[in-house]
Amino acid sequence: MVPPRTGPLTEGTHTLEADGLALLYHVHGTGPACVAHPGGPGIAWEYLRAPEMERSMTMVYLEPAGTGGSDRLATHPHGYTRDLYSRHLAALIDHLAVGPLHLLGHSHGGFVAQYHAMHRPDQLAGVVLYESAPGNGPEFGEEMIRRAGEFAALQAARPDVQSVMDAFAAIPAISDDDAMVAAAKGVLPAYVADYWADTPRWSRLQEALRATYISGLDGNGAPDLFDDRKALRALKVPALVVVGRHDVVCGVRWGQELQDLLPASQLLLLEHSGHFGHLEEPEKFAHEIASFVGA
Repeated sequence: MVPPRTGPLTEGTHTLEADGLALLYHVHGTGPACVAHPGGPGIAWEYLRAPEMERSMTMVYLEPAGTGGSDRLATHPHGYTRDLYSRHLAALIDHLAVGPLHLLGHSHGGFVAQYHAMHRPDQLAGVVLYESAPGNGPEFGEEMIRRAGEFAALQAARPDVQSVMDAFAAIPAISDDDAMVAAAKGVLPAYVADYWADTPRWSRLQEALRATYISGLDGNGAPDLFDDRKALRALKVPALVVVGRHDVVCGVRWGQELQDLLPASQLLLLEHSGHFGHLEEPEKFAHEIASFVGA
């Protein structure tokens, strides 16, 4: 009898060490390897799991430092910069030892993925920027506020829309894990194309969300702001930009701008999705990702 495989790509939960921290990652599926970095920062990995993708790819879901079961920095909740996350991705990819692979980053994870592609391109066969943006400065925040306002106007007849907008308004004051979880659950109706078309389903996702408060400040207390426009023009790593038509956070404007900036890219526009295309249009999402990885 051949003994079961016990290496880093064995199905299940594993641990690696990076920068002296124990980081968890979860392996599911079969086929070419694709590392997935969740968003937030601070949202636990489970929401990003995509069983449809696992039919054709070996998905490696990382729990970033400070999130879920992975270790916290001594400076927690500060110090979780894109450079730190990229160093940990580099350690994970080296640990997997399968050569250049694909990296998928969702939302804030997309910010990390494009940073990693710019700084460590030799590790990647391709990058999926899933609901990402070329920068996160004031312009990004203003666009999110505008899109949230459009959502509120469109859904004005819904009795619980005001609670969603209250959750958006509370985001700047978040300072602990409980407030982070409450905000993540509170804004979720605005993050899908039509929450009220299947309220029981999305309510289950809301209840299952886990989150950790991460400040977005570096170790010196400065915001981890970026504008990647210049650097992205020189990126040679093949890129697939994925955006939902109804996303209020990293919407179509940013997806189109990323495609225009990236010389080796294509845009996947999910017409019936918000921020969670892998859940809202799972078959199409998985098919297009698999086609990109296969190419």
